[in-house]
Amino acid sequence: MPDSSVPSFAQLGLPVPLVHALGRGKITTPFPIQVATIPDILAGRDVLGRGPTGSGKTLAFGLPMLVRLTGGASRPGRPRAVVLVPTRELAQQIESALDEPALALGLRMVSLVGGMPLKAQAFRLARGVDVVIATPGRLVDHLGKGTVTLDDVRITAVDEADHMAELGFLPQVTQVLDRTPVAAQRLLFSATLDGEVDTLVATYLHDPVTHATAEAVAAVDTMTHHVLQVPRHIKWDIVARIAARKGRTLLFVRTKAGVDRLTDELRAVGVCARGLHGDKPQAQRTRILAEFTGGTIPVLVATDVAARGIHVDDVSLVVHVDPPTEPKAYLHRAGRTARAGDSGTVVTIVTEDERGPAAKVMRAAGVDAAVLPVGGGDRRWESVTGARQPSGTPVAEPTPPKPVEAPESGRRFRGRGEPQQRQHRRPTGSGRGRRRGGAH
Repeated sequence: MPDSSVPSFAQLGLPVPLVHALGRGKITTPFPIQVATIPDILAGRDVLGRGPTGSGKTLAFGLPMLVRLTGGASRPGRPRAVVLVPTRELAQQIESALDEPALALGLRMVSLVGGMPLKAQAFRLARGVDVVIATPGRLVDHLGKGTVTLDDVRITAVDEADHMAELGFLPQVTQVLDRTPVAAQRLLFSATLDGEVDTLVATYLHDPVTHATAEAVAAVDTMTHHVLQVPRHIKWDIVARIAARKGRTLLFVRTKAGVDRLTDELRAVGVCARGLHGDKPQAQRTRILAEFTGGTIPVLVATDVAARGIHVDDVSLVVHVDPPTEPKAYLHRAGRTARAGDSGTVVTIVTEDERGPAAKVMRAAGVDAAVLPVGGGDRRWESVTGARQPSGTPVAEPTPPKPVEAPESGRRFRGRGEPQQRQHRRPTGSGRGRRRGGAH
């Protein structure tokens, strides 16, 4: 039964077609960040939003942005809204989250990301789109080639601004913002608001209203934290047993080579795992993420940077195979579980020499973790993780799909003088069991 104390999407000012589209995705009750920000964005205010990952920020800025574009028309190569994100995967997940709402309002979107053909993206821009979802570098490329103009932009949203700063993208972000009208509405969302992010806010946001739904610490009530103290000589065996559990599991390692090595080792003992890192081709990264989202692949091994695009419900366990070296990394990794009100467990595996540094990082992140010994008679770690013995039967490497012509990014609608293109579909499982406002 809906919580009567929480306003509905309709009461926040969203139109009926949009509310119905959300309902079809089983999104019926707004999250706190959505309740706080949607009315201000609809009113045209600049908004500064801070909240932990999984708090519903995509719909918080995306829904009112779409509403404010309704009733207008975008000229070829001249979008009216821009969303900047740090990674290709996040761009695609935002496009998926806003797919049905945009369709309900008759709006067109396109993702402009690296790893996809510039020519196909330029073609989509030339046909006319309302919303561009882009990584900064690729959007700057299009600006340089003259395939897009930002003079008509009414709204710009910068998502995960703190990660933009970490990756060195802020010069490109400012280059994009400088090309949008000074009077345009600007929205900035970030888990933290320090350093360069604060400078960005001071320079480009006009009298912003600030909304913060939680402090930047791992204090989600539905998330539990554990440290497994493991002798180095049995670490691999323990990781394999944890990965063999039932449920969607995300394993973090420090390096790209470590991702490939651990993935191969897990598959060799019968764990259906795939690896995700920046050296993999974009098409392969997209396919792997879709398989993990849909449940075809239950175990994903990833680096920190690659996992920035992982916004997947029902990840019940996050494992720091390599302990994080700074608090932000811990918070980011942990935020992949306990999304959309679900519960989740975060486990950090430490060997003797890693205990001190890991404890320091976790204290700085505000984490109170239970310490469990592994390798003796104490079996609590098994009940916490759901560990079980792998089958021992190697998992065959997936067969690469036959090469096909890359589809154009974005969507075409019938009724506007264009042929029909296959509509984007939300990955299987991305809406299942989602009781509230979507954890994007």
